[in-house]
Amino acid sequence: MHWLYNIGIRLYGFSIRFASLFNAKARLWVQGRRFWRSELKKKSDTLKNGFWFHCASLGEFEQGRPLMEALRQKYPKTPLIVTFFSPSGYEIRKTYPKADYVCYLPLDTPANARYFVKTLNPKAVFFVKYEFWTNFLKEVKESKTPLYLISGNFRNNQRFFTKKNPFYTASLRCFSHFFVQNECSQDLLKKIGLTNVSVCGDTRFDRVYQNAQCVQENQVLLDFVNGEKVLVLGSTWPMEHHMIFPKINDGTISEKVIIAPHEVDSKSIKDLEAALTVPNFRYSHHDEYKTLAHKRVMILDGIGMLANVYAVGQMAYVGGAFGKGLHNILEPAIFGLPVIFGPHYEKFPEGQEFIDAGIGFSVQSIDELLEKKEFISANYDQLKAETVNFMNAKTGATNLILNNLAKDLKKHL
Repeated sequence: MHWLYNIGIRLYGFSIRFASLFNAKARLWVQGRRFWRSELKKKSDTLKNGFWFHCASLGEFEQGRPLMEALRQKYPKTPLIVTFFSPSGYEIRKTYPKADYVCYLPLDTPANARYFVKTLNPKAVFFVKYEFWTNFLKEVKESKTPLYLISGNFRNNQRFFTKKNPFYTASLRCFSHFFVQNECSQDLLKKIGLTNVSVCGDTRFDRVYQNAQCVQENQVLLDFVNGEKVLVLGSTWPMEHHMIFPKINDGTISEKVIIAPHEVDSKSIKDLEAALTVPNFRYSHHDEYKTLAHKRVMILDGIGMLANVYAVGQMAYVGGAFGKGLHNILEPAIFGLPVIFGPHYEKFPEGQEFIDAGIGFSVQSIDELLEKKEFISANYDQLKAETVNFMNAKTGATNLILNNLAKDLKKHL
């Protein structure tokens, strides 16, 4: 199986290179890894014996960030290295100031993994949530370096638990310890003989809490809101715009609306503008207007403003769950906003937790969305208080992990 995996990885790398001829994201993936060996070698002397965090993309980075920064504060002389698999994470956080080095994870071949791990010689390695690159994990284990999974989340339909093949569980057996989000994940690991597990919760709750403390008053937002109720559409996709926009245009959705689309390239923003018939504007063009009070829709055409936006909202619809998966519903909830989302949230345990707590609402149609929106509006004060209490009770995963790590790290620092 291992040799088949290695063939598959090389074929995957070839397919990405081929796709890079006509796909911008694939091109970034290839270009970002082009000189990784020489770049790593140049800085290797200052990076050895550090903490290495691997994140699939931006969401996993934000999930791991509270622990990164806690370790940075506790061990200020220990280098911090962050790797990404996806360009959507790397391109946004490649200048992350608290890391000593940020780069792409090389393609998971045995030679690449061996060179990367031996050159860095890390003191501890942290993989965030998921991505189990077999050769890298094997190399870390063979180097006798402690390897941890942070905010792990396992499901019973994953190949580790459905296929009776030791190859699939070999990667998991490389980890020194699993810090998982819930007891379900712990139970699944125990069923395959892995007992080095601690239930610590999800560090994303700590991250959104940190973000909420840094929000500053934004006069542009306040001028637009002008005392009215606001529905925030966060990380939404075109299929969701097609569903919701007609109800904005005909006045059924009477609240002011702030749209933070998942895609913010020029064409996507122009498509949004073309689909709206009510007065709207791009956030970046706000200075073109004497007043914003008469506008009904604000389009966020940049990245990094969602926390500020959720702070002025009363309810949120978070996108993705009419497609492949749910985007971050913790971001609005930390400000007390009850959250509406689509039907496909199975891979995201927080979705079910929100529903069980009565602060999240899954919908399958625009009619259901409008019904839940009216329910939230009619019960807003109670729902806001329940949402705030729920979120506050969920913080603290970072400290739990840090306390569990303390004894183990002493052996290696």
